[in-house]
Amino acid sequence: MSTVLSVRDLRVSFPSEAGRVDAVRGVSFDLEEGRTLGIVGESGSGKSVTSLAIMGLLDDNAKISGSIIYDGQELLGKSDKQLSVIRGNGMAMVFQDPLTSLTPVFTIGDQLIEALTVHRRLSKKDAWDRSVELLNLVGIPEAERRMKSFPHEFSGGMRQRVVIAIAMANNPKLIIADEPTTALDVTIQAQILELMEKAQEETGAAMIIITHDMGVVAKTADDVLVMYAGKPVEQAPVRELFYRTRMPYSIGLLGAIPRVDKTEKVPLIPIKGNPPLLINLPDACPFAARCPIAIEACVQREPDLLPVTTGGHTDHSVACIRADDIDDEGRIGGLPVFPIPEIPESGLAKVPREDRPITLEAVNLNKTFPLMKGALFKRKVGEVHAVKGISFDIRQGETLAIVGESGSGKTTTLLQIMDLVAQENGDIRIGGTSVADIKNRAEERKLRRDLQIVFQDPMGALDPRMTVWDIIAEPMFAIGMSKDDVFDRVEELMGLVGLDPAHSDRFPQAFSGGQRQRIGIARALSTNPKIVVLDEPVSALDVSIQAGVINLLDELKAKLGLSYLFVAHDLAVVRHIADRVAVMYKGAFVEHGDVDQVFDDPQHPYTKALLSAIPIPDPDLERTRERIILPVEGFDAEAVAAS
Repeated sequence: MSTVLSVRDLRVSFPSEAGRVDAVRGVSFDLEEGRTLGIVGESGSGKSVTSLAIMGLLDDNAKISGSIIYDGQELLGKSDKQLSVIRGNGMAMVFQDPLTSLTPVFTIGDQLIEALTVHRRLSKKDAWDRSVELLNLVGIPEAERRMKSFPHEFSGGMRQRVVIAIAMANNPKLIIADEPTTALDVTIQAQILELMEKAQEETGAAMIIITHDMGVVAKTADDVLVMYAGKPVEQAPVRELFYRTRMPYSIGLLGAIPRVDKTEKVPLIPIKGNPPLLINLPDACPFAARCPIAIEACVQREPDLLPVTTGGHTDHSVACIRADDIDDEGRIGGLPVFPIPEIPESGLAKVPREDRPITLEAVNLNKTFPLMKGALFKRKVGEVHAVKGISFDIRQGETLAIVGESGSGKTTTLLQIMDLVAQENGDIRIGGTSVADIKNRAEERKLRRDLQIVFQDPMGALDPRMTVWDIIAEPMFAIGMSKDDVFDRVEELMGLVGLDPAHSDRFPQAFSGGQRQRIGIARALSTNPKIVVLDEPVSALDVSIQAGVINLLDELKAKLGLSYLFVAHDLAVVRHIADRVAVMYKGAFVEHGDVDQVFDDPQHPYTKALLSAIPIPDPDLERTRERIILPVEGFDAEAVAAS
C-alpha cells in the first residue's frame, strides 16, 4: 500500500497577549491508503489544530513548520489558491457541527453540485445525477426531492450525512473527520460511523478520525495517536494501544470511561488536575504534575517518543521514561498505575427499595404543544404529544435515569417537574406533597427547597458576573438563611464538592469545565434538597473530567442520601450511575425497570437498538458485536414491538 500522507515534526504556534502558544509541538506519522488513524486526547491537546494544519485551514497568524507530504507533494509553503485545488478533491474534511459546515442560504443540491463542478468539468445534468447518486449512497430517502431542501430542513444526523456525501464527491484519497459524531444521538452516531466506513470503502481513502471517545477509536481505527499538551505521547496499532497500554495518560483515559458492558459498579478513575497552558512550557514531562507514578527524573527533561517492545511488536512508541516498568494490565509493581478511588457505601443500600420513602412521584404525566399554522393569522391545526401518560417514582438514595434520543420527551418531562405543573388527570408529588395543593408562592418556594437541578452546560448555567460565593449563596438567601449561616454553608459545600474554599471570590471563567460543574452541584445542594435533577450533567466534559464528576455524584448520594433524576443519552454513563432506568420514545416509556435487568436482558427492540449503538472501548469486542441500526427517517417502535 502506498503512503497517502506523511507528517514530519509538525509544529504550530499562535501569538497571544501572554506569549507564544505552542499548540502542536512535533507530530509525526505516516498514513497509508485504506487505513484509519485515530487521534485522541483531551480538549486543548492539539488534535484539531493538527488536522486544520494538514488541510491548510489555519489563520494567517499561525506559524507552521515541519513537513506535510500529501500524495508525494509538500503542502507547507503552498498558497491558499494552490491548496484549493487539493481541498475537496484529493483531501476532504468532515467537521464536528454539520449545521455550520453547510451554507444555510443554499440548497443541499447546490452545495453538492458546487463541490463537484469546482474541481471537475461536468454538465449540469451529470452533476445533478452524481449528486443524487451521492445522497442515495449516504442513505438520504427521496434523494431527488431532498436536493431542493435547505440544511435547516434536515435533522442533525441527516445533515452530517450530507457533509459526508460532499466529502465523498470527488473520491478523495484522504478524509479527515473531526469529532464527526459528538453532537449526535448514539443511534445516529452508529449510523454515521457505519457510513464513514462505507465512504472509505467506496473511495479507498485513508482516514483520520479525531475524537475523545475511545469506543469510537476501538471500532474504527487501525492505528492510534494519543496527544497531550500538543505532542504525541503514545502511538501504536489499535489492539496494542488498548491491550498493552504503556503511557500513564493513555491508561488514565481508558480507566475514566464508564462501560455499558460491565455489571460491576466500581469507581471510575479520574485524571486529577488540568492540562498545562501551552505557553513557555518547561523542559519536563508535561504530564508529570498529574501522573501518579512520576519520579524526579520526569521533570529533568521532556521524554522523547521512543519505541517499546510489547508482545513481540516494535511499532509501539511511548513518551514516558517508566514505560518499561508498566505491564500489559496497566500495573506497576503489581499495583494499578492509577489507584482506584474509594467511595463510601450508602447505608440505604441495604434497605429494601419498598421500605424507603418516596422522594418524587409522577402519575400520568402529560404535555401537549399546539401545532400552529399561518403567518399573520395563526390557527391551530393539530397537537404534538411531547409526553404521553408516563408514571414513575424515585425512592430515597436512588437514581432513576431517563434515556432516549433527542426529541423523545426527556427534557420536557424534566421541565414539567421543575415547573411544578399541575396535571389534569395526573399528579406530581415531591416528598409526598402534591403540586396541586400549592396555594401561594410561599408554599411553592418551600417545596422548591427539596427539588434542585444541575444543567448540561456548566458555563451557560453560571452567571459570569457573579463570584462563586455569590452563585452558591444565592439560593440560601432566597429561602431566608442568615448571612453567618450562609458563609459557613458555602465553605462547607465547596469542600464537599472538591473545590478550594479560598477560591470562592473568583468568577466562573477562572475555573475549568469540570470545576464549573462542581460549582453547579454545590449550588444545587445549598438548600439541602431531597432530590437533584441532572440534565446531561457530564456530556459537555472530557472523559477524564467526567469521571471525577460521576464519582462525586456517587459519593454525594452515599453521604447525603440524595435521590437523582438523571437524564442522559449516554447509556454507558447511565449503566454506571443509575439504579433504575426508563427508556423513552416518542413521549412514552417503552421499557422501565432495574438498570441491570434492562441492560442485560432488554425486551423492547428500541432498547436493544440503543444498547447496540453504544461503542465499547475494546477493539475485539466492539468489532464482533451485532449492531441494530434504526431506519434513517425514524423508527416506529410500537409497530416493531407488535410484529
